[in-house]
Amino acid sequence: MKVAIIGGGIIGLTSAYYLNKAGYDVTVLDKGDLSDGCSHGNAGMIVPSHIIPLAAPGMIAKGIRWMFNSTSPFYVRPRVNFDLLKWGWTFYRHANKMHVAKSIPALKELSLYSKACYQQLVKDLPFDFGYAERGLLMLYQTPETEHEEAETAAIGKRSWSKSTDPSAEEVQSLEPDVRVTVRGGIYFPGDAHLTPQQFMQQLIPYLKKRGVSFVTNSAVNDFSMQGGKIASVITDQSEQTFDEIILATGSWSGSVAAKLGITVPMQAGKGYSFLVNDVEKNIRIPSIFLEARVAVTPMGKNIRFGGTMEITGVDHRISINRVKGIVDAIPKYYPDLKVAMPEVKNIWHGLRPCSPDGLPYIGRSKKIQNLTFATGHAMMGLSLGPGTGKLVADLVTGNSPEVQHLMFDPERFD
Repeated sequence: MKVAIIGGGIIGLTSAYYLNKAGYDVTVLDKGDLSDGCSHGNAGMIVPSHIIPLAAPGMIAKGIRWMFNSTSPFYVRPRVNFDLLKWGWTFYRHANKMHVAKSIPALKELSLYSKACYQQLVKDLPFDFGYAERGLLMLYQTPETEHEEAETAAIGKRSWSKSTDPSAEEVQSLEPDVRVTVRGGIYFPGDAHLTPQQFMQQLIPYLKKRGVSFVTNSAVNDFSMQGGKIASVITDQSEQTFDEIILATGSWSGSVAAKLGITVPMQAGKGYSFLVNDVEKNIRIPSIFLEARVAVTPMGKNIRFGGTMEITGVDHRISINRVKGIVDAIPKYYPDLKVAMPEVKNIWHGLRPCSPDGLPYIGRSKKIQNLTFATGHAMMGLSLGPGTGKLVADLVTGNSPEVQHLMFDPERFD
């Protein structure tokens, strides 16, 4: 069978990996050249500890407060846009305890499954991608954040995730090479990290050697339909026929799905990162600055800082003030790390695909027989990547999925 995977990010490539292993003839179509995107410049964190969806109690109030600060970690650009208004209303309706309680089991299962897939990939792939299991430190500096994070950790403990709450002194003992200035933290020993650009840059040639075809710089313009199936994919280069179609188009999934008459609410959440090379004394454990919402990940001798969530549509402009917010936060937590404001050319940005209920869209379409969705993972794309790819392969091959996916129904808003 011939399978087309539309989208060459971590979700598309891991789907290609598992489908190729299952003996399928796989072609990856992408509108870019696969040299960049959310899967390359993210924080590289694999976080089974993160099982609360973005749509959660308190996020609306926080977002409103942050909107009026140009260096804050969150921003929604005010604009008259029906899709944004509908997305915002749906987000509001899902930001409640009942939705969180229903979502946690599904996110937990997929997250743990995906980490297990990474552990297997370390054994099976013939290249190193910096995978390490050192956990994650959630660092806080205020009593308010301490209380809030303790509640979040308690939810995790009730569900599954193991965590400890080290004091400031205990946090420092976990980071002997770098001075840490915090009130305390939450430590999740079960989390991991990798170097995402290293993983992506080696996975693509590996898949090519295994026979996966790549058609790059090729935007999907339309589809032809026949008998309730997609008969062909029409790009700006050609028209090709496939037996199965996987839609893994990230922030563009809403507009691509619309060509098929399916509603998939999606907003692009822009994030920024930059890499500091050859750090003399690096941190050992990835961390998140809770007040600033900044992610920090050691990658060999380098260190990556990233953060912000800008709901601004498909927009590639760089907000220097948002990056400044990341840079200004660093000495507050790691005072000995002297990090200068990066040049614009060295600032990476990516558009995270955000669904209004904070859950990905994964599953076969009920309307179109040969269509499967794998998109909408927001900040969790890398973390949930291989698990999603394996789930997609099981759905296409007809094998019984090893994780439940009903909460991720891609047509739940249609």
